[in-house]
Amino acid sequence: MIRPMFRAACASVAALASPAMAQNVETGAELYQHYCATCHGIDATGHGPMAGVLVIQPTDLTLLASRDGVFPTARVVARIDGRDPLVSHGSPMPVYGPYFDGQDTTMKTPDGQPILTSQPIVDLVAYLETLQ
Repeated sequence: MIRPMFRAACASVAALASPAMAQNVETGAELYQHYCATCHGIDATGHGPMAGVLVIQPTDLTLLASRDGVFPTARVVARIDGRDPLVSHGSPMPVYGPYFDGQDTTMKTPDGQPILTSQPIVDLVAYLETLQ
């Protein structure tokens, strides 16, 4: 009797210690269309209507995992939230920074490392992963 109760208690503590990352791919797709498609294109290949005026051409977001077969979660999060700024529009990428600001949600990289970020970025990353 004690052993099953102990296991249940441990599972409850573990669940509290690592909050569930709720990803919403549909919300991520909407965010992508609203905030990213202008530069990266509707199909995410880097050919959006604003691509021609940028100093640095937008990345083909459908090929992010093609280098080593693993989606580069930490790099993508850092680029979107400004920790790894890309100055191609005269200001750090993203130009919508305040919307994506925040470090109130935890997500994990493919190797299990936690990253603090915002819920919109979690959703956007979930969508980008589906494009690979």
